[in-house]
Amino acid sequence: MAEPAHTIRVLLVDDHQVVRRGLRTFLEVQDDIDVVGEASNGEEGIARAEELRPDIVLMDVKMPGVDGIQALRTLRDLDNPARVLVVTSFTEKRTVVPALRAGAAGYVYKDVDPEALAGAIRSVHAGHVLLQPEVALALLSQEENGGGQGRGGSLTEREREVLALIADGRSNREIARALVLSEKTVKTHVSNILMKLDLADRTQAALWAVRHGIGA
Repeated sequence: MAEPAHTIRVLLVDDHQVVRRGLRTFLEVQDDIDVVGEASNGEEGIARAEELRPDIVLMDVKMPGVDGIQALRTLRDLDNPARVLVVTSFTEKRTVVPALRAGAAGYVYKDVDPEALAGAIRSVHAGHVLLQPEVALALLSQEENGGGQGRGGSLTEREREVLALIADGRSNREIARALVLSEKTVKTHVSNILMKLDLADRTQAALWAVRHGIGA
């Protein structure tokens, strides 16, 4: 069997050792996934993410000391390139929405089917936003309560094209290639979109686009 072109490097951050052991046991049999480290709380997770520079961090939300949401915010502020997939048993909106606003690229539950979890890791690594349906509804509800529907009229045609590709899960590099633009120009368009729509990140932008019939 041919070796995978790229191995996805994963860091596990969860305060329960048995959970980390179970995740590691399953993920290590995947040909394209390599568990490069573990951490038992948010503070340790931040340090390990900075040290190891993984592709994906599997992060619990509720942990002693620095929790997952605080860790997410810190990694975002540090411009750490890892994409964070939240894996948790907490489903309340008061937990879901802050995690996504803090920069999570996906949100799944600990009872997720193992093969589905591996698929989620691959999807998030590919640049897609991955949310279970009820999670997406929670974030959309939050956005609607903020009155975001009327702001789309301020977008230029090019910004709408970029937004449609964000909704399709494309990275800045992929958007640049598709629209024959530089990555720097795409980054500027993304910043303008978030500012005009009063959104915090690409996850919210993707959901806004889908809700309002743009893109995917």
